[in-house]
Amino acid sequence: MSLRTPGAGVLMAFVAKAVWASARSLSTTPSTWLSTTPIIRTMDSSDQARNLWRSADAVCFDVDSTVIMDEAIDEMAKYCGKGDAVAALTKEAMKGSMNFREALAMRLNIIKPSVSQIKSFLVNEPARLSPRIKELVEELHKRRIPVYLISGGFRSLIQPIAQELNIPIQNVYANRLKFYYNGEYAGFDEDEPTSRQGGKGEVIKMLKKTHRYNSIILIGDGATDLEACPPADAFIGFGGNVVREEVKARAKWFVTDFKELIDAL
Repeated sequence: MSLRTPGAGVLMAFVAKAVWASARSLSTTPSTWLSTTPIIRTMDSSDQARNLWRSADAVCFDVDSTVIMDEAIDEMAKYCGKGDAVAALTKEAMKGSMNFREALAMRLNIIKPSVSQIKSFLVNEPARLSPRIKELVEELHKRRIPVYLISGGFRSLIQPIAQELNIPIQNVYANRLKFYYNGEYAGFDEDEPTSRQGGKGEVIKMLKKTHRYNSIILIGDGATDLEACPPADAFIGFGGNVVREEVKARAKWFVTDFKELIDAL
């Protein structure tokens, strides 16, 4: 007697029935059964920034409106009696009608700060540190994380800030003002990377190459900070003094109080 093998259609129907019976044994309805499937969650960009913050090899800060509460060039302009003219030029520069170096040169040519004026300004109008920046830098130093100041401002105004925060002077990257022998303003050093558009990114590239840092975090309030990531591995937007909407919208992590960064370490 020969045995007959069931047709493919019969076999498929049998398997389908068995699968459906198994599903019903787990739940009364197919929709409930599917709801038991594990949900795999992916890490969002904010979580990635926080993880990089906790594992950073080095941290770089912008200075104006980040480490300090004001824009130093605007404050110096007011002190020298040129506040309104510089403010009007700054407003035009924000519209994108000129690049960073052009705006810097034009503002300095209006102020023309002398050595004596800068010394007087530093004594009579010392920079106001942003709340909790000192505690944050101290915490980073405790963890032996190098801290750098990268600014489109001026070394002569930033060095006292670095000293107050116990940041080595060699960790300050900013523009150098030039003076004649009589102390009058003579221009600025155009070889400094921070004097041109994209200069902060150039500094970060150099730090990575020189010190072989794998992970650098940049913290700042402005567009020149935002554009420096990459090469920075993460950018944290800061709005504790002024909120710039483009930075707030594009930053993967945006804070308004340095306490949030202290707590996240």
